[in-house]
Amino acid sequence: MSKEEDTKATRRTTRSSSAAVLRDSGEIKKKCDPHIPSFNDLVFGEDTISKEDLLSNFPGRHTQILELLNLLGPLNSPMLPLFVYGGTSTGKTSVILQIFRHLNRPFVYSSCRTCYSLRTLFESILNQLLLHQKDADNGYLSAKRCEKTSDFVNFLREALVKVVKTLQGNPGKIGTKKLTGQGHGHMIYLIVDNLELVRDWDKSSSILPFLFNLHEVLNMNEVGFLFISNTSPDTYYSNMGYLDPIPVYFSEYTEDDLRKIFIRNQTNQEMYSSFLSVVLGPFYRITRHVNELSIAFSSLYKIYCEASDDLNDVPNESSKRARFSRFQPHISPALNQIFKISSPPSEVNTLKEAKRKAGSKKFGGCDSSEHLDFHMSTSAKYLLLSAFLASRNPATLDASLFDSTGGSSSRKRKKRPSEKSIEQKEISEQELLMKGPGTFPLERLLAIFQCITSVAEISLEDDQGNVAMDSQNEDSELMSDVLLQLSSLCNANFVVKGGSCPLEGSTRYRSTVSEDMALKVARSIKFPLSKYMYRR
Repeated sequence: MSKEEDTKATRRTTRSSSAAVLRDSGEIKKKCDPHIPSFNDLVFGEDTISKEDLLSNFPGRHTQILELLNLLGPLNSPMLPLFVYGGTSTGKTSVILQIFRHLNRPFVYSSCRTCYSLRTLFESILNQLLLHQKDADNGYLSAKRCEKTSDFVNFLREALVKVVKTLQGNPGKIGTKKLTGQGHGHMIYLIVDNLELVRDWDKSSSILPFLFNLHEVLNMNEVGFLFISNTSPDTYYSNMGYLDPIPVYFSEYTEDDLRKIFIRNQTNQEMYSSFLSVVLGPFYRITRHVNELSIAFSSLYKIYCEASDDLNDVPNESSKRARFSRFQPHISPALNQIFKISSPPSEVNTLKEAKRKAGSKKFGGCDSSEHLDFHMSTSAKYLLLSAFLASRNPATLDASLFDSTGGSSSRKRKKRPSEKSIEQKEISEQELLMKGPGTFPLERLLAIFQCITSVAEISLEDDQGNVAMDSQNEDSELMSDVLLQLSSLCNANFVVKGGSCPLEGSTRYRSTVSEDMALKVARSIKFPLSKYMYRR
């Protein structure tokens, strides 16, 4: 590698803190001398590390590292797709990237967190394979505009063939000279991170099987696939056939693993070990995420060391007891601040609660049933009740339950039901009870939501103010607010996605709220929920 190439930070290096290198060198990229992408950018971009350094850098991950090295296999060996999964902040991405740094093999990395749609994911992979960098000269456009899966397969196959030929030392029509210091072998690996976010995309039920089946569609032994996810493979179950990738599980860190991780790069390890013996136990019961613990420990360690002028002092038993007595009152406030544990109710909240209880007694209600343990806006409460009714009631009764009069009209002449119809109704009710809450499409949820809000004759409130329902512009704002509220209800597990209908092709939802909770929410906004519930 020439000196000119050696002083430039490659794109893969910027992924692993090349900003610090640029700050130390004090160099600023000039507009007239931009970085030209090359095939050297497909490798990690830093000096390779030994296997011993790789294992020592990740305490508690020796089993996973050795398993991944075994599954990746020797140089130029074909492999089946891998599915690396585990909880948040368990070292999945860091371990995989450092493994490729150790192996010095070319790879393409794309995260579904930055690639927020299928098109951006496709274009991110193609831009890296085609060595395309977005800048002002090309109008910050991608190398290929790709929205369809069929186009992506064709573009991907064409790009992979060129990359493999170049890695084999046969540039073909690319016209690049043979590179020194490029990745070993002619295999190229595609890494897709944060795969669980794909489930929130449009048409996710067909996107995930496509990604899992991409290895068989391409049928190229020189290409390997690695998928990284925070959720287990069971959450990606689909009725579409594809070869299941090989799962690799990253378990949560134990208390001993966290101790090794935090003490590894400390200057005074004995001082930090005495600090961890005080704080690690209480914090470990709440969270095992390394990023959250590092933020909490950084401020607490400064308070712990205030008694000593020299951070290199070796603590003895008497100094440990003195520090612990002064440091112990700071642990509980740090837990409440970092992890947002609810504080006791204030006097203002107590007065409001007393007024609410008095009002409930005045109207003959039960104060304990009307009290909610969480805060929720009015529009979210109506949307939650709409989801509950959509899951509880049969779809065929929506017209009779949610008409313009707010229910079935008393003027209509009721026909006396026959014994056969009564028997069929009882059978259907028993089947409905055994099936549990049903799924419903988004259109039905919005229709019920509009009906019950119009009957209630109340203006819905969002977090910033009231939303009127008169003009068309305000209707669009209300609709966007309703979709945001639905997303919040899904994140809080009040409403879950029940899969997609193969005939309709749209996502269906299911309410997980019990009848008691729904009645609580209804009483808090004085909505007659029992009037709209289907009962025999």
